[in-house]
Amino acid sequence: MRRRSIATATALAVVLSSAALVAGVAGPASADSAKVLPVKSVGDIVVDGTHQRVYVSDPTGGKIVVTDYSGAVKATLTGLSGVTGLALSADSGQLYAAVKNTGQIISVGTGTYARTASYPVGAAPGDLEVVDGRIWFAHGTNFGSLDISGPEPVVHLAQRGDVDFSGAFGMFLAADPAVPGVLVAGNGGELAVYDVSADGAALRTKGAMDTSVKQLDLTPDGKQVLTSWGDPDYGYGLGAYSATDLTKQSGYPIDAYPNAVRVAPDGSVAGGSFSWYEPDVHIHRPGDPAPVREYDFPNTGDSSGADTLVDGALAWAPDSSRVFAVSVNTHGTYTLRTLTDPTKELPALKVSAPAKSDRAKKLTVTGKLTSKTALAAGTSLKVTRTDVESPGGRALAAVRTKADGGFSFTDTPPAGGKVTYKVSYAGDAAHAPASGSDTVDVSRKATTLSLNNNGKLYSYGRSVTFTAHLGTTYKNRTVSIYADPFGADKPKRLLRTAKVNSKGDLSAAVVMTRDTTVTAVFTGDARYASKTVKSTGYAQVKVSTAVSKHYKTGRIGSTTYYYFHKKTDPVFTTTMSYYKGRKQRFQLQVYYQGAWRDSGSEYFALAADGRSAVRLEAPGESGIRARMRSSYVNGSSGDTINSTTHGAWKYFAFTN
Repeated sequence: MRRRSIATATALAVVLSSAALVAGVAGPASADSAKVLPVKSVGDIVVDGTHQRVYVSDPTGGKIVVTDYSGAVKATLTGLSGVTGLALSADSGQLYAAVKNTGQIISVGTGTYARTASYPVGAAPGDLEVVDGRIWFAHGTNFGSLDISGPEPVVHLAQRGDVDFSGAFGMFLAADPAVPGVLVAGNGGELAVYDVSADGAALRTKGAMDTSVKQLDLTPDGKQVLTSWGDPDYGYGLGAYSATDLTKQSGYPIDAYPNAVRVAPDGSVAGGSFSWYEPDVHIHRPGDPAPVREYDFPNTGDSSGADTLVDGALAWAPDSSRVFAVSVNTHGTYTLRTLTDPTKELPALKVSAPAKSDRAKKLTVTGKLTSKTALAAGTSLKVTRTDVESPGGRALAAVRTKADGGFSFTDTPPAGGKVTYKVSYAGDAAHAPASGSDTVDVSRKATTLSLNNNGKLYSYGRSVTFTAHLGTTYKNRTVSIYADPFGADKPKRLLRTAKVNSKGDLSAAVVMTRDTTVTAVFTGDARYASKTVKSTGYAQVKVSTAVSKHYKTGRIGSTTYYYFHKKTDPVFTTTMSYYKGRKQRFQLQVYYQGAWRDSGSEYFALAADGRSAVRLEAPGESGIRARMRSSYVNGSSGDTINSTTHGAWKYFAFTN
């Protein structure tokens, strides 16, 4: 119905989770929207169709949250300790709320969200129903009424009569605006129907229901009472009872564990279940045991199961266009989920096209449209082809289904590459829209694309021009050139995108400070396939070494030497292109018996400014000639960003 309440014990309970949102005729559907609610618990949910607002009470937080149909919060009504049951006046002008901890029922204007009245009722009110203008409220294992039609409010308590309500879940009430003078009450395995057309509640009939029931509802034709847990055939389902004598009737099978029931103004039934791994919301046409649609919640918590439906947290929009559900995850986060077109079947539309085909050659696409209720032969389907020449899609001739829902059509793709055929069904009063697609790899010719300078080595900082050359194509003459410097800290970047010149060339410059992979990309066109080529250019580091502590320089032959006293330690300061973690290799050679001979090498880390100073211990004797150089060695110097580079030899000698 338009409103139902949730037992306080349920609202405060810990709930776990269910399965993932998917769409399709064989599987559950996804919600159109989902918004987290700023609440600590959920007591009741009611929908105002006139203003398109959803009201959710939060007993723990002492507030009512007001949202629009998408779940966006529009107002919050605070200071309502233990607020649970909610109900709307017949004209949707007033919201009534049961404030349990203060023993009041308050009235709030739905146009302004301002409190218009407070009515002490002498008990802790829970579930609410409005019947013929009077407000009926549960209290303990009994129920009472509040009549505000006269000059003073009139309260009557303990109206249950000769029915032994004694359950622990709370007292549940049900009514329907289309059924005047009737109130249903249930608790602890006891169920009763009352005539409330006169002053007070007159018992019509009483009977039994399952003790696990957590919500009741009355069908709009007044013929059935539905319970959130009951028969069908002693499995999991929604119970159904004659409103005349409460004899059992055929119910609605649903998944474990049933915890909610709502009936729409058109008679459609929404059943809820606390299901970790099965659908959570089940929609039935009146009297049909097979669901027309099911909804499965996602897993937003940290358990293996998904979010679950809060007990009784279902509500229909008055026009039956939506069902609103509140789920909770293992973190205690509550989410309002809007389920659109719940009474419409979800058809499945399968499309099958050849995996490959030649361009400009006729191909055949087949498919089938199916649904729980078969659609009529001749149902029209929209067909769209998307390719490189029509990226936004091009409409083809509509196709109609056969008696079994099958269809086929032919097409001659004018463009090569990935060609997608999408077939769409618009839906009708009983079926939601559906679509399906399939992709064909349509052949294209190969073009040529080249890029120069592959494998060449360049000095640090040199500007190098890379030129791409594009061969024959159909319409597209655009090439993109990218540079991807070695090292994770430098991303690949676009250098240039443009049409090639009359010779088919396009150039871009790269300043070579690192080894760099340059890529040229042709995206293809209707007749020629895409192509990508790469060229890697290599960059040396910049390296120099300064010598200090010498007392003079001079030449031996044509070579310049630095002269040191035999007890002076030379200092060699190397400056190299910096990279985090980089080291320079210090290599030393000594001139002995007419040849330069290795005396060893060692790696020294660069400072952040790229400098590395090495002090060489003095030999203490004269007549020694030596030389050193600093090098970057790809891989051994701590990284692979540049190509191996050797600095110039520095010659030195020791004298007295």
